[in-house]
Amino acid sequence: MKKLTKELKVVVDAIQDKKGRRIRVVDLRKTGYSLTNYMVICEGGTPNQVSAITRSVGDKMRETLREYPLAVDGTRNNLWVAMDYADVIVHIFVPDCREFYDIDNLWEDAAHMDVPDVDAVAPDMVSD
Repeated sequence: MKKLTKELKVVVDAIQDKKGRRIRVVDLRKTGYSLTNYMVICEGGTPNQVSAITRSVGDKMRETLREYPLAVDGTRNNLWVAMDYADVIVHIFVPDCREFYDIDNLWEDAAHMDVPDVDAVAPDMVSD
């Protein structure tokens, strides 16, 4: 997977806008047994950050592509939120839940791309 589709780019940008970390895009098209084409997995450090990422993804998908999720689940506790956009399913975790459920490794035969984290502070702004 060398390039992100327009939809994936919007999702990744929305996650990065809220400093979401450890973003992984999984291409499920060639696995032959998936209900979606792509899965995006990321994490926020706290339930509040998971909530902010969820809102960011929803807002950007609606504003940029006029797309609305078919379903959103997990917003009561914001430990694991799943957003279903048919071709893309977005999973937003707190770190402990992501490690426990380990969905990153469910489709080991699928192509995936890890997106570098956006640092909160630019390297040239860090003082010694």
